[in-house]
Amino acid sequence: MTTRSQDGRDAHAAIGTPGAGPEGAQPPAPRRARDLLHAGFGLLGPRHGRHTLSPDALDTLSLPIGDDGVVIGVDAEGHSAVLGLTRPTPYEVVLIGGLWTAQVLALRAAATGTRVAVETGRAHAWTQMVHAMGGGQNGLAVYEVGRVPPLGASAGTPVLVVRDCGMRPPRGRVVPGPWKSVLTLLPYLSPVAPRLIRQARLVGVQRISPDEAGALGRTMALPRGDVDALPTLADGVTLWCGDRDRQYVMTQPTDAEVGLLGTPRRMD
Repeated sequence: MTTRSQDGRDAHAAIGTPGAGPEGAQPPAPRRARDLLHAGFGLLGPRHGRHTLSPDALDTLSLPIGDDGVVIGVDAEGHSAVLGLTRPTPYEVVLIGGLWTAQVLALRAAATGTRVAVETGRAHAWTQMVHAMGGGQNGLAVYEVGRVPPLGASAGTPVLVVRDCGMRPPRGRVVPGPWKSVLTLLPYLSPVAPRLIRQARLVGVQRISPDEAGALGRTMALPRGDVDALPTLADGVTLWCGDRDRQYVMTQPTDAEVGLLGTPRRMD
């Protein structure tokens, strides 16, 4: 430990620094450095002025730290929208939208180190993506409906299960758990949608018909403005609804994603 005296000099003498004279006089520098090494103080570093901040200026400090998760696009202000899919608690997402958006989310989740398991009845729609990622060796695997094996999710190996099982996804053993999130893709508002929406922590809605928007508005208690906007959403735009807020997000693909999946589209 090093303290400072009022005149700015090191006060080693006050804590018993070897070699200090009776009145605090310092020995020659080489001898002093040698004495400090023997005493366990290490080498003397360069002397710099101390960095101080007044209490009034403390509130001006900020750190550019964002949410942890997958960047799913940009919001209305152009800020990055981040979806945290890896959580220590069960997390269930419902996306009423197109396959393109679900595949982009799966691709980006895998890029963050999350293992992605796709449960689907149309494996051919995912084949190109699986091959591009090394044939399932780089974090993405495709399974038939009802054939997803135990995945052993943990903090070190989080899992995202994408259920692409049509309008009426069957009840199965694929349920969210610690470090295992489940995203269910519904192409349209189906009869099972209200049950899935009630179970979900997050719901994403892309362009749907006016009748579907009215029914969904009643189910989710959406404001009239959102109900009117849903039938007019552009390709790639999703209204994400959480427990306490709603946010429109535009998913913008990278060049690599365009080459692999094409441009944003609502219809498959």
